Amino acid sequence: MARTELWMDKPETHDYAAAKDFLSLLLEAKQSAALIERLRRAPLVRRMAKDILRAGRLPLLPRDDPHVARELKKARKGKRLSPVLLVRGELSRGIPLTIADGYHRICASWYIDEDAVIPCRMASSS
Repeated sequence: MARTELWMDKPETHDYAAAKDFLSLLLEAKQSAALIERLRRAPLVRRMAKDILRAGRLPLLPRDDPHVARELKKARKGKRLSPVLLVRGELSRGIPLTIADGYHRICASWYIDEDAVIPCRMASSS
């Protein structure tokens, strides 16, 4: 399991802004704002990095990806990573999990420990 000291207790403020920017590409402004509020109120849950990637149908980014490398460097320096923000998928409709913020942190944590457990805030899109 991933070291618990690798992770912060709550997402950083700028993570919500980044998630809102990303979600605004997929949803109307009013919907993305409401979803961000649901993420802010969501409890912290823990999920395995490999399961998050599978549920999101996303590949593991390479270790030398600039953003992954930056997160690995932060972790090596003892800086804690911010929990990730997830939007639950809808299996019955074929909609995968959406990583609203934290894809690079998930990938970096996998390189630290391939069975890494990631703290997340997760909300449904509706």
